[in-house]
Parts: sequence; structure tokens; C-alpha cells
Amino acid sequence: MRKKIRVALLFGGKSAEHEVSLQSARSVYEAIDKTKYEIVLIGIDKQGHWHLNEASHFLLHAENPRLIALNKSSEHVALVPTQGKNELVSLSNHHTLGPIDVVFPILHGPYGEDGTIQGLLKLFNVPFVGASVLGSGIGMDKDVMKRLLRDAGLPIPKFLSFSSHDQKNINFDQIKKQLGIPCFVKPANMGSSVGIHKVKNESQFFPAIADAFQYDHKILIEEYIKGREIEVSVLGNEGPIASIPGEIIPQHEFYSYNAKYIDEKGAILKIPAELPAETIKALQEIAIQAYQVLCCEGMARVDFFLRNDSEIFISELNTIPGFTKISMYPKLWEASGISYSELIDRLIKLALERAERENNLKISFEM
Repeated sequence: MRKKIRVALLFGGKSAEHEVSLQSARSVYEAIDKTKYEIVLIGIDKQGHWHLNEASHFLLHAENPRLIALNKSSEHVALVPTQGKNELVSLSNHHTLGPIDVVFPILHGPYGEDGTIQGLLKLFNVPFVGASVLGSGIGMDKDVMKRLLRDAGLPIPKFLSFSSHDQKNINFDQIKKQLGIPCFVKPANMGSSVGIHKVKNESQFFPAIADAFQYDHKILIEEYIKGREIEVSVLGNEGPIASIPGEIIPQHEFYSYNAKYIDEKGAILKIPAELPAETIKALQEIAIQAYQVLCCEGMARVDFFLRNDSEIFISELNTIPGFTKISMYPKLWEASGISYSELIDRLIKLALERAERENNLKISFEM
């Protein structure tokens, strides 16, 4: 009998997107092929402690996205590299809980999607799903991401970035002249629309600035593109493929956190998006270009604005996109012919393939 691959689902985390991660983890756990994989559930609480969870009760209020919470266990664990293996060790009684073959991080936002956990896993030589350290760091920092996309000649909205020590120098009239009104104010390192505001006037501007700085030391102020919101999923390492595009029609002011994860009627998802064949092809090609420019691997969702049904702008790229039952990343692949379960399978294979490729590299030099 073939041995099951032992997969650690890593979820929760110290980010403001903690609750989103819990929803994603629940969906992945329900969909993963348990005849092929042995699942180890590791929930990270908001203080950064790792909890070994039981499948039957790893979440509290799992059905309610407003109240969902990690059910903290009494058993804290850590990954420890020993004798060429990566053992999961209990911190309560220091006994080993066996090796981990691959980690599936379902951590959204800082301390999970930004290269920090990827660096730890890379140090321990543990295969993991998704982008590596560089791609994760770039994908999290919208400022650096947009600079690289711009330098590669890819279309993006106009934007300005400010660090916290520049806050006193942010001038509404200058922003209005350079970017126009309305505009968007957002933290540079955050996702799921946390801390994002659509600003229509000066009275909204400075409270939006103050709120965005609560989540990051650097913020972006971005041109508002009046157009359709289109998303494309990308999958792969060296030879990535793109899904069919989908369209988000927000029922709120914009595609907010509430619209994404709380209000099931917060947005209409049109899959596939009603677009001409040439526009679909252009979106898929630009999505793959952006994915490669930003050093992504495994998976990413590329978000676009489409103005006048012809002008394409890249909004951003997410290296660990939402995996909830209403998230676009898996839904776009389902519509493209890859089921949720098969998608998880492919992502794990991509992680193992990359690890094998990296392990074949020389790590020492002999004269």
C-alpha cells in the first residue's frame, strides 16, 4: 500500500486577515483527497503560537464568518530539523509527532504571505506550496510590486507611496492634482481589502490615511480606474497556465472585506466573464507575464481593471489568494476544468517538484 503524503495545513496567523485564513483552511481541509494525503492541522493564533488541532473541532463558529475563531489546543508544536528530516515536535512534553512531507500555508497577509514563513520553511528544507521567499515578499508589498510591473512595461494605475515619517507631508490638493478624485488609500502590505478606503473628498482623505497607517508603516494612494473588475488565476512553476477570466460586480461601494468574506450577497461573481476572445487572450497573457515578472511559483490570482472594455490595468497580484468556498481562485479553476480537489493536488505536486529541483543544486564549492 502506497504511503500517504503527510501535509501540514498551516493557517490562522498574526495578520489582520486571520479570520479569512480560517475560512480558507476549512475549505481546503474539506476538499483535500484524504485517501492520498495525511492531514496535520496547525493553527497559528494571533500571538504566533502554533497549535496542533483535531479535525473535528479545530474551529469555533465555523459556519459564521463574523464569529469564526481558532479553537486553541493545549498542545503547542514546532518544526524541528533533525537528521535530514523535519520533525513536528510537541512543546508540551517534547515528544516527536513525526515528519512533515510538505506544508500548505493558507496564511493571508503579513507573517504568512510576505515571505516570513516561507523563509523559515526554506531554512528547514521543508517543501511548501506557493511562491518562495522573494516572490512572496514582492507580492505582499504593493509598492514594490507596482514598481516592478511598471518597469516591465505592464499597465498599472498611477500611484504614490508614502512611509509613516512622510505622513505630515501628504497634501490633499497635490494628490488630487496628480491622481484625481476619487482615489484609493490602502496599506502597502495587507490584503483582503483591510484598511482600504475609496476617498471622494478632503473630509474622507485624512481619516483614510490614518486608518491605512494602522496596518502598515507604508501606504499607497492610487488612481481610481472606473471600469470592470476582472480576475485571472495562474498555476504553475516554470510553465504557468492561466484560467479563464471571471468578473466581480461589487454590490458595495467597492469589493471590500465585508463583500468578500462576510456578506454572501456582497458581490456577484460572473464566471466566465463576458468578454471578447481577444480580450480574454490579452488578460491571460498579461497575467502570466505579471506572474513571471514578480517571481511567483505555485499559484497566484491576478486582479485587473478593464476600462471601456478595452484598456487593461493590473490592480495587484495575490500569492496566497483566498481559498474559501466563495473565493475566485478555486472557482475560476473549476470553470476552467480543474476541480477544487485536483487543484490542491496539483499545488502539492508543484511544491514537491520545486523542492526536488532545488535539492539538486550545489550548496558548496570545491576548488
